[in-house]
Amino acid sequence: MSTIEQSNKAHRKTKEKNTAKKKLHTQGHNAKAFAVAAPGKMARTMQRSSDVNERKLHVPMINRTPDDDPPPVIVAVVGPPGTGKTTLIKSLIRRLAKTTLSEINGPVTVVSGKRRRLTFIECPADDLNSMVDIAKIADLVLLLIDGNFGFEMETMEFLNIAQHHGMPRVLGVTTHLDLFKSQSTLRASKKRLKHRFWTEVYQGAKLFYLSGVINGRYPDREILNLARFISVMKFRPLKWRNEHPYLLADRFTDLTHPELIEKEGIQVDRKVALYGYLHGTPLPSAPGTRVHIPGIGDFSVAQVEKLPDPCPTPYFQQKLDEYEREKMKEEGSAAKTTTRRRKRLDDKDKIIYAPMSDVGGVLVDKDAVYIDVGKKNEGPSFVPGEEKGEGEKLVTSLQAAEKSIAEKFDGVGLQLFSSSKEIHSVENDDDEEEEDEEEDESNAKNTGRSSLRRPKIHGKSVQEADADVDNLPSDDEEDLSQDREPDTVEIDFGESNRNEKLALETDSEFELSDHDNESWQRNSASKLKALNGDRRRWDIAKLIYMNNISPNDCIKRWKGEDVDEDHESEIEEEEEDFFQKRNGTASNEKDAHEGDLETFKPYFETLDRLMQKWKKTDLLKDRFIGKPAFSNEDDAAAEENNDDDEEVYGDFEDLEAAGDDASEINNNDGESENGEDEANDSDDSFADFDKEEVKDMTVSEEREMNASKKEKLRLQFELEEGENFKEDDPDNEYDTWYELQKAKIAKQLDINNTVYENMTLEQRQKIEGFKAGSYVRIVFEKVPMEFIENFDPKYPIVVGGLLPTEMKFGIINARLRRHRWHKKILKTNDPLVLSLGWRRFQTLPVYTTSDSRTRNRLLKYTPEHTYCTASFYGPLCSPNTPFVGIQIVANSDTTGNFRIAATGIVEEIDATVEIVKKLKLIGYPYKIFKNTAFIKDMFSSAMEVARFEGAQIKTVSGIRGEIKRALSKPEGHFRATFEDKILLSDIVILRSWYPVHIKRFYNPVTSLLMKQKTEWKGVRLTGQIRAEKGIATPLNPDSAYKKVERVTRHFNGLKVPKSIREDLPYKSQIVQMKPRKDKTYLQKRAVVLGGEEKKARAFMHNILTLSKDKENKRKDKKSEQRKERLKKLAKLEESKVQKDKEKKKEYFAKNGRKRSASDDAGGSRKRR
Repeated sequence: MSTIEQSNKAHRKTKEKNTAKKKLHTQGHNAKAFAVAAPGKMARTMQRSSDVNERKLHVPMINRTPDDDPPPVIVAVVGPPGTGKTTLIKSLIRRLAKTTLSEINGPVTVVSGKRRRLTFIECPADDLNSMVDIAKIADLVLLLIDGNFGFEMETMEFLNIAQHHGMPRVLGVTTHLDLFKSQSTLRASKKRLKHRFWTEVYQGAKLFYLSGVINGRYPDREILNLARFISVMKFRPLKWRNEHPYLLADRFTDLTHPELIEKEGIQVDRKVALYGYLHGTPLPSAPGTRVHIPGIGDFSVAQVEKLPDPCPTPYFQQKLDEYEREKMKEEGSAAKTTTRRRKRLDDKDKIIYAPMSDVGGVLVDKDAVYIDVGKKNEGPSFVPGEEKGEGEKLVTSLQAAEKSIAEKFDGVGLQLFSSSKEIHSVENDDDEEEEDEEEDESNAKNTGRSSLRRPKIHGKSVQEADADVDNLPSDDEEDLSQDREPDTVEIDFGESNRNEKLALETDSEFELSDHDNESWQRNSASKLKALNGDRRRWDIAKLIYMNNISPNDCIKRWKGEDVDEDHESEIEEEEEDFFQKRNGTASNEKDAHEGDLETFKPYFETLDRLMQKWKKTDLLKDRFIGKPAFSNEDDAAAEENNDDDEEVYGDFEDLEAAGDDASEINNNDGESENGEDEANDSDDSFADFDKEEVKDMTVSEEREMNASKKEKLRLQFELEEGENFKEDDPDNEYDTWYELQKAKIAKQLDINNTVYENMTLEQRQKIEGFKAGSYVRIVFEKVPMEFIENFDPKYPIVVGGLLPTEMKFGIINARLRRHRWHKKILKTNDPLVLSLGWRRFQTLPVYTTSDSRTRNRLLKYTPEHTYCTASFYGPLCSPNTPFVGIQIVANSDTTGNFRIAATGIVEEIDATVEIVKKLKLIGYPYKIFKNTAFIKDMFSSAMEVARFEGAQIKTVSGIRGEIKRALSKPEGHFRATFEDKILLSDIVILRSWYPVHIKRFYNPVTSLLMKQKTEWKGVRLTGQIRAEKGIATPLNPDSAYKKVERVTRHFNGLKVPKSIREDLPYKSQIVQMKPRKDKTYLQKRAVVLGGEEKKARAFMHNILTLSKDKENKRKDKKSEQRKERLKKLAKLEESKVQKDKEKKKEYFAKNGRKRSASDDAGGSRKRR
């Protein structure tokens, strides 16, 4: 039986049904259980968080403030008068420095933390100029608001000024809250002030509330909260301050020489030194840097010097202590024990520096330290006329000296013995010398100088040296004339030297400097011509280093012994072959440079002659201290010579020799010279690093050396190529563009710091300048004397650095808008004070608008609620710099209105602007042809017509035309063609554009030079000057408005030709009746009223008039009665409604009580 295999179907697994429950668990968890409950709310939350993050982003800026020692934070206290500014500063200083100040003058610097200092400055409440200056430099503004009154005009003005000069951080401080009696009123006032403050600053701005004053200060707890908030605030760099160096001066010194003031009077310009902390970018250390002092003007820096920090932070002091300890460890001395680091400041660290407020006691200057030893309870330490003690009397008598020492000793002779006679001059037989004596005696009678004393240079008598000295160009002449006299070493009285030329231009550096010589010594010595007792004194420390004098001569000169002049010249000529070749040409050239020691100038031959002379290098070996080995053959000789050198020089270390590596390189060079391997010459020019590494070094040392090499190579590559930030790669490590830019800035800062760290302090200061945080002393010359005489410490002094562009002047185009709170619109060419950059200046702006971008058309006034273009002359400033404009600065001219007149932003600098204004010329036709007419009264000459040939003209009725050519006979008449025939009554108009030129007017606001700082008045309008002096405005008849009398014109009727009239359709037919020749019935009838009929008509007319008048009166009376009745009805209705209300109230009150009583008694009932 054959077995047949059964074929079965393959097993198929049952499909698992994808039910809804399984679909929910596809991701391993129930998707519905973790779904968003409110997707709309989540979207709003995400949108809000993204908006908050975007709002935090700013344009990436380089923070140029140093992290190790930042400058003090400038905290400005601003507010209207009487709001408690001084009390707030005193309370904060008491809290931070444990010091009570009686008076606040100028900046006050205190230490508030380990790395933070605060400089408090009070802004004068009544000075708009000080508000402008402080808004430019303040890092934090404490804006004081009288809580009982609210926001005042000064507060709003300062906020608007600050917004347009880079808005600083603003903290609102409300005072006088103790005057509120009711708590509900206080809460409502706080809420109102807070929301108004948020409107002006930003939503959520911090507002502090200070209650009443206790013991002359605000409550300690409130001041503590404010001080803590200030101490932890962060400040973002502002654009203008991040590009300019600036300084807030905390004290100044007048360096002008007293003799200059005594001679030329107090009107002479002064030399002033200003002190303060630098902010912003580094200040260049080179003299001549241009800066601007607002309120005074532009100046060049004569000298800058960094001084020790008068108010150092504890962190900086700690670093100095660590540096001192490290230095002591290196020297081997025992280091002091370190104190434990504290989290809070010690009392000794709470330093205060307020030189203008006479706090601190010690002032450190360049060459002096001033210590205030006065006590608090005593009066002023010195009162003129009330000197205390002999010392003060001596000092005041010296200050009040009428004659200088030279004038007092002029004419005094020399007396060798008590019994001898005073010698005023030596008697000589020559008549010329007798005349000189008479001149000297006549000169001795003069008292006082006609000019400043000039220092004289030694070498001849004073009288003979005058002419030569005046002609000498000396680099240090100005410094010597201002600071001190140059030291006079020798006065030569010999007559043999009279005809010699003065060879020396400046003081000899080889002679002793004697600072005690005075001018009277020179004058008396010049008169004693016969006495040759004084000899030249030489400095032995400098003589021993003079190569052209033997040791014996050095000793002789030092002892004052005579030295043969011929011998001196021989010494100078005895030079070795290294310096001079003994041939005729060289000696002649050198003779021109030879003289005495002071005028000696070394002569150097040309390179060609030296190469011919020194062909072999063997002669040069002995000329150097470190003798290089030129070849292997010279090694033995060099070793032999070393022994001799040790005997001569002792243990001498050759610092100039390059060591073993240098000898290897020199050996390689010697081999290449011998011709063994010329190919390796280029390879041997570099150091062999492999051979250097063969030295005995440990593995760790080799690794450190390799790591340092790699770091150097990496830094060099970054300096040359820069780091690849992969900007085009979407998968780079930076999530946003903002982070990428910040990374670039940080990398560049690291590279700069690395380069700076490798420099010395002098190199870094020369390249970088004085960085922010340095306490510097800046000296200015030719400062107006009014600044010193009218100085007031309450007004801030700011020194702002200028960029090269800002030193130039030109036309500036800006976008300007009248401030919405200013009452009046601004007029073109009216003076306006602009605060642009560091400067405050008055200029004459011209307002324009653009006509379809084809021309700049002049505007007489600024538009109401939109921007216009303002063009004015002034110092150039970078585009996108904002500014504010003020019309009136003086307090006496201001009213209670808002003073900020305009705000704007610079768009274009140093531009050539073509501004035009519309000018309409009017003419009248006097002869008309078909389409041509002759026009008169538009031009006055044929030349003017030729200028406008081809110009477009138009009549008032709208007919356009063109000027063709001038007519020959009537001057100024021309022929014009039109598109249609015009009438004699038409007026022809030519629209032209007249160019307007900007007036180049620049008037800086010099408010700090005035006695009353708030009363600066610049250029005024003509109307203001006339109003002050009571002068009537001159009336020009042509400018007066006249009554326009227009003659009524009678136009002729329309005449239609007969041919056209016949062809017209029936509806358009012109119906014209022929005039009647005969009279009509009414014309024929003549009705003349008789006497009785006329009287009857007049009587009836009067009766009707009276009746109408009575009827009108009756109607008026009825309307009044109706109004009174309506009023009564309204009152009755109102009383009725009131009674109904009272009845309802009584009814429901009574019934309501009954119902509640019945409900309580009977319990609850079920309502059906």
